[in-house]
Amino acid sequence: MKDQRPMNLNLFTIHFPLPAITSILHRISGVILFLCIPFMLWALDASLGSYQDFDTITAFLAAPLIKFVFWLLFTAFSYHFIAGIRHLLMDIHIGDELKSGRIGAVLVLIFTTIAAILAGVWLW
Repeated sequence: MKDQRPMNLNLFTIHFPLPAITSILHRISGVILFLCIPFMLWALDASLGSYQDFDTITAFLAAPLIKFVFWLLFTAFSYHFIAGIRHLLMDIHIGDELKSGRIGAVLVLIFTTIAAILAGVWLW
């Protein structure tokens, strides 16, 4: 017997629950961090070359736009770290029920916001 329910395949009209959104953002933040690894390794390598190279990298990183980019990277790292802890807890069946999953998702967003604010204060 064929299923007669309507099928909605438009991802822009589907309303995801908050735990699903935090899980998707966890994957996105992981991809962002992975793509930034070459730049971070280049900056580390360049800063370890000599005192002049270190000063050059330090001056480069002091630019406001670069500070903002590093703030975004730190926010992505913080989010990925905090959401990863949530996922690890869910793997051992802590917070995997409907209500506790929503609370965990809200806590991930709250702690990430606090970390982002503290990082912004530290950078500027």
